[in-house]
Amino acid sequence: MIEEPPLLTVNNARKRPTAAQIAAFQGVPTSFVADAMGGEGALDPAIRPLGESRDIDCVAAGPALTADTGPADILGTYAALNFLTPGDILVSAFGGHQRCAAVGDRVMGMIRNNEAAGFVTDGPVRDYAGIVAVGLPLWCTGLNPASPFSNGPGTVGMPIHIGGRRVETGDMIVGDRDGVVVVPFARIDAVIARLEDIKKLEIALDAEVANGRKSSDKIAALMDAGRVRYVD
Repeated sequence: MIEEPPLLTVNNARKRPTAAQIAAFQGVPTSFVADAMGGEGALDPAIRPLGESRDIDCVAAGPALTADTGPADILGTYAALNFLTPGDILVSAFGGHQRCAAVGDRVMGMIRNNEAAGFVTDGPVRDYAGIVAVGLPLWCTGLNPASPFSNGPGTVGMPIHIGGRRVETGDMIVGDRDGVVVVPFARIDAVIARLEDIKKLEIALDAEVANGRKSSDKIAALMDAGRVRYVD
């Protein structure tokens, strides 16, 4: 290139859900959210709660602040620390790189000190004991003791691709032991409205199973319609 690209690009035009919208997702299981989105929104299951949530209760919901570091780098994540709003979930695209850590305990400590609600990456992390001591919910692909670089280029607040999904700053991130679901900003109100129906359906079905339900109505209807072929 004739000119060197900037080491850091920051998007100042950032959306953010209202306090009421954020509150509507607190304590809601990711499975409910995914169902409310018609089965969409889940990140690749390789992105898991740290330690399968054994030592940290990895449950959180908050607006995304995005960072893109590229493989083996962390400049974008470092820069994002300066733009976190309390309650945000920092979502850092690491390019799916697995040969070094995307963060360690010190960075996680700084994310916590900025009152973020959690951290999501498509890379591994390091310093397990230290991260547990920090106590902030974290979703990653595993552990790797190798250090990343901090040379850039990186971005903050720009759209990213992570775990098979496009994520923008202001999208709602909901995470628990099952994984992470992304609710696009434009769909937040529709998903909240649908969540009420999902909750009622789940509660009703749970009660039926507790009372002895043994099968699915859908399969029973299929059999009654004569659309099953039996072979000996």
